[in-house]
Amino acid sequence: MKRALLVLCLMVAGHAALSEHIVAYRIRVGLDPAKKTVTGHESLTWRNTSGDSVGELRFHLYLNAFQNEKSTFMRESGGQLRGDQASKDDWGYIEVQRMQIAGGPDVTKSIRFVHPDDDNADDQTVAAVSLPQAIGPGQSITLEIDFLSKLPKVFARTGYHNDFFMVGQWFPKIGVYEKAGDRYATTGGWNCHQFHANTEFFADYGVFDVTLTVPANYVVGATGVQQSVVEDAQHHSKTLRFYQEDVHDFSWTASPHFIRTERMFDPGRLVSAAEREDVGKLTGAPPEALQLQPVRMILLMQPEHAWQTERHYRALQNGLKWFGLWYGAYPYQAITMVDPPYGAEGAGGMEYPTLITAGTSWWPAAGGSDPEEVVVHEFGHQYWYGMVGTNEFEESWLDEGFNTYSTGKVVDKAYGLRDLDLHLLGIPVARFVGIPQVTEDTINRGAYLQFGKFDPVVRNGWQYYSTFSYGVNSYMRPGALLRTMENYLGAPVMARIMRTWFDRYRFHHPTSRDFQKLVNEVSGRDMNWFFDQFVWGTNWLNYKVEDVSSEKIEPKLGSYLVNGKRATVTQAEVDQNKDKRPAEYKLTVKLKREGECVFPIDVKLTYDNGRTEWRSWEGVDRWVKWEWTGKTKLRRVEIDPLHRILLDGSFADDSWVADTDPLPFAKWGSNLLFWLQMVLP
Repeated sequence: MKRALLVLCLMVAGHAALSEHIVAYRIRVGLDPAKKTVTGHESLTWRNTSGDSVGELRFHLYLNAFQNEKSTFMRESGGQLRGDQASKDDWGYIEVQRMQIAGGPDVTKSIRFVHPDDDNADDQTVAAVSLPQAIGPGQSITLEIDFLSKLPKVFARTGYHNDFFMVGQWFPKIGVYEKAGDRYATTGGWNCHQFHANTEFFADYGVFDVTLTVPANYVVGATGVQQSVVEDAQHHSKTLRFYQEDVHDFSWTASPHFIRTERMFDPGRLVSAAEREDVGKLTGAPPEALQLQPVRMILLMQPEHAWQTERHYRALQNGLKWFGLWYGAYPYQAITMVDPPYGAEGAGGMEYPTLITAGTSWWPAAGGSDPEEVVVHEFGHQYWYGMVGTNEFEESWLDEGFNTYSTGKVVDKAYGLRDLDLHLLGIPVARFVGIPQVTEDTINRGAYLQFGKFDPVVRNGWQYYSTFSYGVNSYMRPGALLRTMENYLGAPVMARIMRTWFDRYRFHHPTSRDFQKLVNEVSGRDMNWFFDQFVWGTNWLNYKVEDVSSEKIEPKLGSYLVNGKRATVTQAEVDQNKDKRPAEYKLTVKLKREGECVFPIDVKLTYDNGRTEWRSWEGVDRWVKWEWTGKTKLRRVEIDPLHRILLDGSFADDSWVADTDPLPFAKWGSNLLFWLQMVLP
């Protein structure tokens, strides 16, 4: 045990760690392109940071999700993910051939497969290893592991296509031991879920020192920074070493066809003093906190997509710039972008520490979101999942939803309004048929409208109603609710919330409850009502203008006693003076809450003479009726006219307009647009 701790200390000596180094991996493997295998050795050091004595270790063996149709992943997905189909001819798996405690006994025979999430005894994506001696508090253990990983045809983020290899979730990876008080844990235990169709990953931070041997003509990209390359002319191979601290995963790619280019993100040239000043005012961050560092941007591009090089670099620069300014500087030396080839789309649109996969097509539209939005989104995961290490199995919105929100802000800032992603032979069909350009808010809201009531936002990834519900409640609905929160609290408050969240919890494992407390703290308001309804609940929000009238007030006929004297109002007198009497109207507005959720709303009243008036309603009661008198008719009544409450179930019933105003058609057209986004291919 002491020797293991010494090894760990030597590995990280001389480096200012940004995270608590709980794990240290030293991996040396070789790629066999013909057999589609990665074979080698892993030396893993794990440190027990709890007060418990730990007698069992648990490992993720993710590739076993693809070894047969009986795995939980394949049962749940039916062999399909994100439009990609698993091959039924070429399976993937991982075999642990030897596991031995460094300087101690072999524990290979104590390995057994467990399935903590379901009753599928055929699932082999989690392995438990019983130890001959428990690891005490503060102690470390080093395991020497020989393993073989057989890659499937590209599917679900990993695999091969011809001579392209995307090697993700490929090595025996230790789970997270949560002590009592960590996240939601009440007692100590392993958080090591099976690989499900609708989940991603969760791991501890540490050090990765990885050596890869590949054919000599292959171009390689990987997590971290390349330290060395050694050519072996005799075997027509080369060996590359990559190193990175303060990350929780390692992925790599290799292909003989990549065109590798590299540029430097230069904040001195790409970030202006005015932009820093504006962000400083918005977030309250001091000038020194807004100083970004240079970053090596590496692009591995398919030859047929080389003409899109500038688009990729510009998108990555925008990510580095705005995520860095708004939340905090990117701390790593490099970031690598990978462009998968045609036929390997399943490897696209994915994030790993310091390495992202984008993805494009033979003819992407010049105004579309491919590849810009993909690059920005996947880079954003360096923050939400990469550095703020939330549990993607259990609270996917904290990475995907936060990133959807953040990506939308970057893309809106850098690219402005854009067409819906509807193209035919490069032609923006949406614009051609008259559909207006949109922002990310429109897209997120459109998805939320379809699946906003099926599940709460927070749920284990494999327990949502469907894959589509998982996607909506992990990505688009959280994007809409965070933007609604921003609209309610104000942009400066929300900017401080997000920056504080990153600053406080980077290289930690926070929860949704942590975010809720932080929002209350930074905003100075009790926002529990917001979280109870829109994060933890499934009820619907919808306010509507139920009825509006402007009834002209006519003198009432009859006999009246006024100041002790009787007066009579006759019809003849009314008719005689009707043109002399100034008009007066009884104005009535009735608003209705149709959903179960409550949200304070603003209402804009517009009169015939152009005058506007704003009123507020706390929205608690089922309805409210306002009655008053005025000298002008109402022309328009609008609930939330700026559409700040993106969670409102229907914008179409948020307004009433006099018959002569064409605005209702625009309102219905706007609502129809949201549905078209989800229906059209």
